[in-house]
Amino acid sequence: MTGAPLLAVNNIEVIYDHVILVLKGVSLQVPEEGIVALLGANGAGKTTTLKAVSNLLGAERGDVTKGTIEYRGERVEKLSPNELVTRGVVQVMEGRHCFGHLTVEENLMTGAYTRTDGRGAIRDDLDLVYRYFPRLQQRRTSQAGYVSGGEQQMTAIGRALMSKPKMILLDEPSMGLAPQLVEEIFEIVKRLNEEEKVSFLLAEQNTNIALKYARYGYILENGRVVMDGNAAELAANEDVKEFYLGLSGTKRKSYRDVKHYRRRKRWLS
Repeated sequence: MTGAPLLAVNNIEVIYDHVILVLKGVSLQVPEEGIVALLGANGAGKTTTLKAVSNLLGAERGDVTKGTIEYRGERVEKLSPNELVTRGVVQVMEGRHCFGHLTVEENLMTGAYTRTDGRGAIRDDLDLVYRYFPRLQQRRTSQAGYVSGGEQQMTAIGRALMSKPKMILLDEPSMGLAPQLVEEIFEIVKRLNEEEKVSFLLAEQNTNIALKYARYGYILENGRVVMDGNAAELAANEDVKEFYLGLSGTKRKSYRDVKHYRRRKRWLS
């Protein structure tokens, strides 16, 4: 990746409850108009990394104790979450977290609460969301708690779009969804990136789909970045195939068949 990054995370350390060390020197970059994948198994530190960027750690007694986080060249780790939203950084949480008692459209409108550019501009962006997610327009008067999981995920992404972001931190968008819906959502992410110039940092366990749509990727293990590179190169890497795609050069393997610690030691050496 060349040029000044939109987001630069530099050697951060995150501790919960003043005791539990979760991230250990994590560094990554997201370029302007880029799609970057943050990969790894459950518990690797992906969600914590996103929450460190969006400054949501405080609600869980977490702190960034070392390193820096820069957005557009300015340090932002001391800003409040709503200040970050006004600057163009918004997170879509794992598990959607829609307001179940509100309609789909009311959920979308909550994404515009920080905006001051008038009702006309907000209505234009609501129309934009409906162009990308026509299914939401059909369900706009339905209570969000009663629509499908895929429609809730679309609602969550649409709500983020209503804040006019330059960057979306997308946490596990494929979780609990059928493969066809996952493909549909990632296609929309690709269109938003290409047509609306929104950058994405994707935290995802589904390595296959993430590397198909991302341009660059970082792999986390136990709170550390153990590998990074061009998405196509990572997808072709034998270690990545073996651990995260369940493939080896000759046959499909389970995690139990692999002496994981030996390879990890080689990655870190």
